[in-house]
Amino acid sequence: MTNIKTLKKEVAPYEKSTTKESVWQLINTLGPFFLLWFLAYESLSVSYWLALVPIILAAGFLTRIFIIFHDCTHYSFFKSRKVNRAVGTAMGIMTLFPFDQWGHDHAVHHATSGNLDKRGTGDIWTMTVDEYRAAPLKTRLAYRFYRNPFVMFILGPIYVFLLKNRFNRKNARKKERNNTYFVNLVLVVLVTLFCLTLGWLPFLLVQGSIFMISGAFGIWLFYVQHTFEDSYFEEDKEWEYVLAAVEGSSFYKLPKAIQFLTGNIGYHHVHHLSPRVPNYKLEEAHNNTKPLQNVPTISLMTSLSSIKFKLWDEERKNFVTFKAAKVQKSARITPQAKPEL
Repeated sequence: MTNIKTLKKEVAPYEKSTTKESVWQLINTLGPFFLLWFLAYESLSVSYWLALVPIILAAGFLTRIFIIFHDCTHYSFFKSRKVNRAVGTAMGIMTLFPFDQWGHDHAVHHATSGNLDKRGTGDIWTMTVDEYRAAPLKTRLAYRFYRNPFVMFILGPIYVFLLKNRFNRKNARKKERNNTYFVNLVLVVLVTLFCLTLGWLPFLLVQGSIFMISGAFGIWLFYVQHTFEDSYFEEDKEWEYVLAAVEGSSFYKLPKAIQFLTGNIGYHHVHHLSPRVPNYKLEEAHNNTKPLQNVPTISLMTSLSSIKFKLWDEERKNFVTFKAAKVQKSARITPQAKPEL
């Protein structure tokens, strides 16, 4: 890729947020979400299946709310850090994420994405072929369980959003711990109020369904944007931030409606190159920066193949399936020569 060293400078002009655009995005995201939530609740009196239509649409808008939260943790959505914190905390309550805790882990993810020696924080558990082969049976079984699509996209949101996010990480600072406690307290109060006023079953049917759909979709987005065949992983001594951003983060080319609901996060290569670019400027930065148009591109259909990729092959520099890794191992084992008589 040409001009690799100047890419960050070329994207820098798009790093400034626009208050008008940020406020408008809040309006065109929160407004439809609350309206769809109300329609889903009212539809329950007829049928859950009828309510499922606004529920699915609301799940899309909740994904968009998460992208706003995500931008706020990068302090890229508004010019003021205080406003980013306030709005981000509110959006975090809606998406079940503590602002400071997730902001810390996600910052580590950006600083270490694609670095084989610094895996484990804010990323998806990824093993290399050699690590998997050398691992004890219990570790291999745990990894296969973790990488199972049902576990990752169905059980994953329940574990991460409902359970993991409720507890502080080890060595968290006081400010971060207090933010987690505050988010948890507000959630308890809000859920209690909704259950008392609307009834626990209608609330669970609507909010629970929205949560599961948006949660599965959100994890899928995060997964597919770094797990594609020719991604980027290097040991620390060879790792480069810009290469990790533009080669290890996909350009997920989505239909316009889905692109809107996902807050342009499909332009993930631009976001990793410069996290300070607000989501509503990612497409513009991509279109006006020629080298970025040659990054790994996946579509909605081709992205489905990412489900099969499980292990990173350090020799071939690509993701492979469990089956392919097994075949490669067998191919490397050559039979011993028969002794001469």
